Amino acid sequence: MQFTAHELSLLLNGTVEGDPSVPVNQLAKIEEAQSGSLSFLANPKYEQYLYTTGASVVIINNDQVLAAPSKATLIRVENAYTAFSQLLEIYNTLKLNKTGIEQPSFIHPSAQIGENVYVGAFAYLGPNVKIGNNCKIYPHCYIADDVIIADNVTLFPGVIVYFDCVIGNNVIIHSGTVIGADGFGFAPAADGTYTKISQIGNVIIEDDVEIGSNTTVDRATLGSTIIRKGVKLDNLIQVAHNVEIGANTVVAAQTGISGSTKIGENCIVGGQVGIVGHITVAKGTQIQAQSGVSRSLIEEGKRWMGSPATGYTDHMRSQIVIQRLPALEKRINELEKIIAELQKSH
Repeated sequence: MQFTAHELSLLLNGTVEGDPSVPVNQLAKIEEAQSGSLSFLANPKYEQYLYTTGASVVIINNDQVLAAPSKATLIRVENAYTAFSQLLEIYNTLKLNKTGIEQPSFIHPSAQIGENVYVGAFAYLGPNVKIGNNCKIYPHCYIADDVIIADNVTLFPGVIVYFDCVIGNNVIIHSGTVIGADGFGFAPAADGTYTKISQIGNVIIEDDVEIGSNTTVDRATLGSTIIRKGVKLDNLIQVAHNVEIGANTVVAAQTGISGSTKIGENCIVGGQVGIVGHITVAKGTQIQAQSGVSRSLIEEGKRWMGSPATGYTDHMRSQIVIQRLPALEKRINELEKIIAELQKSH
């Protein structure tokens, strides 16, 4: 993929300073760019590289004042960061643009597939599967019986979707993720063993959700595990059976959410957070990394930290007190010595 500075300026509604015919065929950071690269400058801390970069073309803000000549051809735009983000999206779209049915792959005769769909080699689409338009099912994906997938969905290599699950529009699921595996349901028996409780529900993933690699979303025992519209899940997350995650909530890596917990909309959950089952988390809640949530958080828009989680401000005050404990211990020891001496003198 190769573009000239002039073609890029038309795409970004910018103006060219320098050679409009200079070509670029790759994207790079301004401090590492080589000839043939396109880069951008949005952070003033990196301005020094504008005059030394090896990039052929650099996107800059309209109001950027040059302190010295730049060897690169410049494209001035309203917002360099936004413009470069647009190019990243275009590049990614072109890079991932695949269509057609590769062989060997298995598509059951009862499966329904929409228009402009890509199915990679060694993918499996089971009975009564429904795939919408413009979907991409990469190699080694497994889509079990009666799964429904809407339009513009991308399943990267190795994604597993168990039977009866439903995936909405514009969903992206990255490699190694498992949707709809059994929830962790076992009943203890009198002899100390455990009897498996069948998990016959499903998983519903609404529109505009993105799920990172090697994340698991377990099917419900009864009913549905639900990931609401706009949720973003990082890599290596465990979402247990019958959990509901509210719209536009984001969850960072290595977090575990236990069964039947309901998380509100627009929450932010940091990495390595543990959340117990059968509780609710109010909308707008922010939970700091490595926190342990052992009870319902009912105050909307509040920040929590620690294990067990407490209010963020209270937790930080506690940390300050903990840091002062050695000095406090020393003072107490000195006071005890003084008291002991006074008692001897009397």
